[in-house]
Amino acid sequence: MIRNIIFDWSGTLVDDLPAVWRANNHVFERAGVEPMTLERFREEFELPFKPFYDRHTPDVSDEEREAWFHGHFPEVIHLIEELPHARNFLELCRRLGIRMAVFSAISASQFEYLCGKNGFGEYFEAVELGVRDKRERIADLLERHDLNPEETLFIGDMQHDVDAAKAGGVYACATLTGYNTLGQLRESGPHLIVEHLGELAGILERGELGDRLLGRVAAPGPVATVGGFVFDDSGKALFVKTHKWSGLWGMPGGKIRFGESSAAAFMREVAEETGVQAREAEFVLIQDCIQPPEFYRKAHFVLACFVARCGADAEVRLNDEARAFRWVSLEDAQELPLNGPSERLVRHLLERGYSQS
Repeated sequence: MIRNIIFDWSGTLVDDLPAVWRANNHVFERAGVEPMTLERFREEFELPFKPFYDRHTPDVSDEEREAWFHGHFPEVIHLIEELPHARNFLELCRRLGIRMAVFSAISASQFEYLCGKNGFGEYFEAVELGVRDKRERIADLLERHDLNPEETLFIGDMQHDVDAAKAGGVYACATLTGYNTLGQLRESGPHLIVEHLGELAGILERGELGDRLLGRVAAPGPVATVGGFVFDDSGKALFVKTHKWSGLWGMPGGKIRFGESSAAAFMREVAEETGVQAREAEFVLIQDCIQPPEFYRKAHFVLACFVARCGADAEVRLNDEARAFRWVSLEDAQELPLNGPSERLVRHLLERGYSQS
């Protein structure tokens, strides 16, 4: 039974990636190094961070890097926001009597500023900050706060967090809301990977957490889902990129609710995920998606695929599931890194000469 949870801070409870990325590029600019794109920064950044900076700014001292980074950080700290589901998860843990701790590399001043904005500090019994290498410090954390490793879960967004959990002999849960990609997290081998803390809250409330961590949950049956493409007046389709599909491009979609037609489910999912109001949904085909390797967990979907239209004034407003969007013709979509179900739907439509132009 899990009685204690250790939280990483950045990418787990708050989204500070945009701020850290900008501060990193300030360091690079001061060092005369080409700034990184956000995508490349996510791919390469690591903890402990010294090897990352040694690779890219080998002629700059640790002291100079720190001075440049922390000197610029106050200019971007306002960009940091609490992650969706974080507050509700902390409230759930408090209701269940779970002891909570923060274990993070961020500075005390940054933590105090952010807790002043979001009030998260009140939830934690223990706070340990400025931790350069969590693998070396986690045993002390457990001992100081009398946390039984067999009853403790460490939640983080990076391989380093998973490695630290293993070093402390505690359970590791990786979340897709932060720095590392699904592929990177899989390499580190956590006991559990979740899309976000909202998913973990559901697992906890259903009493499934222990079985999930021990790998004792029976494989779920097939799940009825919908997905597809919405075309604008120029014939371009809306594609989205999500962490749960390994950062690949694909179609919006999701589960069919009880009592809901598949066409209605498709239009609802499109609206919820992208803010676009689809119309004239047309069924195209059924796909069997049995344990797609790009998906973040084992799953079996029966996927009803649709195409639909939207007006020229459609405005995309992504929810917390999707990270980016593009309007792309089906022909050009063949050049995108697509997830398997989306690639098969694109190919199917092109082979049948489908056009929305």
